[in-house]
Amino acid sequence: MTALVHLKALILQRASGLGFVCAGIARARPSPRRQRFGRFLQRGCHAEMGWLARDPPSRCDPRTLLQGARSVICLAASYAPAPADEATAHVARYARGRDYHRLLRGRCRRLVEALSKAAPGVRTRICVDTSPLLERDLAAEAGLGWIGRNGCLLTRQFGSYLLLAEIITDLPLPPDSPAENRCGRCRACLRACPTGAIGEDGLVDSRRCISYLSIEHRGGIQQEFRGGWGTWAFGCDVCQQVCPFNRRLSAGDAELRGPAPLARTPLGAILGWTAEDWDRLTRGSAARRARLDMFLRNAAIAAGNAADPANRPALEGLTRHESPHVA
Repeated sequence: MTALVHLKALILQRASGLGFVCAGIARARPSPRRQRFGRFLQRGCHAEMGWLARDPPSRCDPRTLLQGARSVICLAASYAPAPADEATAHVARYARGRDYHRLLRGRCRRLVEALSKAAPGVRTRICVDTSPLLERDLAAEAGLGWIGRNGCLLTRQFGSYLLLAEIITDLPLPPDSPAENRCGRCRACLRACPTGAIGEDGLVDSRRCISYLSIEHRGGIQQEFRGGWGTWAFGCDVCQQVCPFNRRLSAGDAELRGPAPLARTPLGAILGWTAEDWDRLTRGSAARRARLDMFLRNAAIAAGNAADPANRPALEGLTRHESPHVA
């Protein structure tokens, strides 16, 4: 056990050196929150994200991703904005810098290299957002933070502007204890959500969530959501902006924080995008998840809410767009 304690200390130290602001160990076992995930699916809160409903028992158990798994190394990197970044609008903060998938996966590979040197023969699997895994639940179990009412992982020191990664391993590392939930009676995120997507029980209904609708939903946007849409062209940060734990944060990782060229692109420019513009400005960014027609659809709603007369010619031009969800 002493050797495993020292190995855990090495992992946490190396993780910090690689830029992860939080790190902890969870047991590789079925999620204690799996019933909550089941309710999320039963209510249809996953909307059109059908992949979430495929084989829920496997998604709730990291052992299905690595035979013989004993532990999950849970990691978090901060993308908290610097004060100078606050003027940037229209794009969710996590998508303003480099694509976090590649960046965090590269850091995880370097951590695995260090782990393999210290424990030859160790087996691992790296997960960064795209694996069938309840990442936030694992991070909470590993003591990184707790799940807030807005569904985000919250931490006292780094707020919720965090991107997660995991390394599943067959090493029986000493696990950490879950963090205490500190939301208390706060309902700031529930009150602030412009489309009423956050339930009192903390389940977020994707069918009403601007982040989901602007990034994952391929069709048109219902009229009832357009007024509260604000000026978002990609994603939404409202429930994080009002969270008390996100006040007075130190600036996060510069590579994750951006700004990318897309983050400084005005709505009027997005309204006139061509396929070449979309390709150039979303290359190397997580914002590439949304197709060109989705960006135009989102920007048209946003420009309507902004009510800037300068955008009127571009909006009139979009009425002739080939996509019925844009026109």
